[in-house]
Amino acid sequence: MVQIVPVQSKKQLAQFIDLPHDLYAKDPNYVPELFIAQQDLLSARKHPFFKHSQAQAFLAFKGDKLVGRILAIWNNNHNTFNNVLEGQFGFFESINDQEVATKLLETAEHWVKEKGGHTIVGPINLTTNDTCGLLIDGFDRPPMAMMPYNPPYYIDLITHAGFADKVDLRAYYVTTSTASQRSVLLLDRLEERLKRSGIILRQINLKDFANEAKKIKQVYNKAWDKNLGFVPMTDEEFDHTAKDLKMIVDPKYCIVAEKDNEVIGFALGIPNINEVLIKVKRGRLLPFGIFKLLFGLKKIKTLRVLMLGVIEGYRKLGIEACLYGRIIKNAIPSGIEAAECSWMLDHNYMMNHAIEQINADLYKRYRLYEKAL
Repeated sequence: MVQIVPVQSKKQLAQFIDLPHDLYAKDPNYVPELFIAQQDLLSARKHPFFKHSQAQAFLAFKGDKLVGRILAIWNNNHNTFNNVLEGQFGFFESINDQEVATKLLETAEHWVKEKGGHTIVGPINLTTNDTCGLLIDGFDRPPMAMMPYNPPYYIDLITHAGFADKVDLRAYYVTTSTASQRSVLLLDRLEERLKRSGIILRQINLKDFANEAKKIKQVYNKAWDKNLGFVPMTDEEFDHTAKDLKMIVDPKYCIVAEKDNEVIGFALGIPNINEVLIKVKRGRLLPFGIFKLLFGLKKIKTLRVLMLGVIEGYRKLGIEACLYGRIIKNAIPSGIEAAECSWMLDHNYMMNHAIEQINADLYKRYRLYEKAL
């Protein structure tokens, strides 16, 4: 018999965070999340999401054995911005047992319905600004930084619980050697053309990080406003994210496009710290994980380009391809061998085309599911 228990104590929260370490113990592609980062994300006291919205974590037990988890989410800002009554589920993990999965998902559905939700969508690990989507293709490699990972059997568990496909998300992979042969040469010509129109590309100025972040936030909230499930970040949410990212941001991989000193687009690439985290046992930095992290950062060979946007009115000018190309060009002398560009909506033809222009290959696919309540 499956028993579902709401997470209410610190001990239960630790069980919730640690469950994947045991489920994926024999999976060589599994990357443990840092315990302190997950704790922060799920803390109503620390994370700014909880100033406007709610979430409830649940654990599934069979007897005294922990066999699954889920987070039910009610994002007020998302519902107001998109004019919907929709809840989400995230942090879904389960043994390969349909009864366990169905009970977990039904618990999240009931919680969302009690809030007034007509639909539930997921997996979304808090918001679409965090990790989201279920991996459905590309199980042969570990995930990049801030991207999800799961076993193939989750697809059946979710669909057999009555969920339908909502939209697919794409992840592209490009090697610096392949990109350098064609797209970097093309980049120089494209940038010259943009300069004649008064558009320049430059690296972010970390010494003026606060002001740079404000400019980027304005572009972020404008450039993504028509994306599925997007909701503008509050000032506190953006500052919280920017503070975390600043620790690993390298100006070479954070490029802005400007016209008349106004930022009209930007791209952010970060070192793929999963190359290091995959060796940090159970996501604990102490006592020895911190040394693996510090020494490993210098040896990272891949990047993830996790944000790229251009505001309306400046699209279709080649800025997107230039932003991608500039990051790849800057990565070559640093010994970076490849980059992932993710994620893009399946139907975002313009952005997908820009990525394909730099010789990137579609190598992983993720999916969001939905169910009417």
